This record gives sequence, C-alpha cells and structure tokens, in this order.
Amino acid sequence: MKHMLCTICSIYSKLTLMLANLQPLSLLLFRLWVALAFWRAGVVKLDNPMGTSYLFNYEYHVPLLSPDLAATIGTYVELIVPWLLGFGLFGRISAIFLFVYNIVAVISYPDLWPHGLWTDFIGHEFTDHKVWGMMLLAIVLFGPGKLSIDAAISKWLLPRSSKRDH
Repeated sequence: MKHMLCTICSIYSKLTLMLANLQPLSLLLFRLWVALAFWRAGVVKLDNPMGTSYLFNYEYHVPLLSPDLAATIGTYVELIVPWLLGFGLFGRISAIFLFVYNIVAVISYPDLWPHGLWTDFIGHEFTDHKVWGMMLLAIVLFGPGKLSIDAAISKWLLPRSSKRDH
C-alpha cells in the first residue's frame, strides 16, 4: 500500500512539474488572445469613425467622459495597449489597464446584459468579456510570464545589478 502511494505521489509530482513548465506558454496564449480581441475592436473603430461616433453617442454610456472623447480614447486604447500586452511589455500594468477597460466596456453597454448586470454576470451573457477578464486577471496575478519582454529585460538587468552589489 505504501509503495502504491509513493508511486502515485511521484507521478503526481512529475505531472505538476510538467504543467508548471507550461505556465509561460499559457500566459503567452492568454496575452495574445486578449490582445488580438481588443486590437481587432480598435481596428473596427478606426475603419468606421462615423459608426464609432454613433455607438458612443447613442448606444454606449461611458461614465465621466463625453461620447466623442470616449470614442477617441477607446479607439486608441484598443490600438496601442494590446501591443504592449501581446509583447509582454509592462505586462502587469497593461493587463490591469485592459481589465479595468473591459469592466467599463461591459458597464457602458447595457445591451450586453439584457436581464440585468448581476443576473447576466452569473448567467451566459457577455461571456467573451468574462473570459477576457479572467485571462487578464491571471496575467495581473502571475505576470506576463517568461515569454515576454518584461522577463527578457529582467534577466538582462538582474545580472548587472547583482555584479554591482559585490
């Protein structure tokens, strides 16, 4: 019995280590998935400025900003920040920024939650935004991962700073 438990623990440890080694790849995929979704939305806004203006003036209800300012800011946020996130440059800051931006987008467009925000938060409405939010939250908590510019900069700077300390 003890031998069987040791075997199971050994297999579990190896599996855990193997899965941990996949974390950088999963964080890269999260970053790219979310970045592409937001960037595409920015391209659509840029390609159709009249439609974007209409949406922000009559459909979206962005708090604290005029509709035209919100449309301009929203377009450029969706065109610039996804690149930072995708490359993992200022990864956590980019993820926090898009996490909050995602929340504002959901709140600003009530058609995403026809049964009420809290009902649809638990239900099946605005699923894409929920998935993006969870992916962004993972990046905020774990960082952009080893496959990022942040990690490369950190590797480059840490050896230099440790040499100066000695």
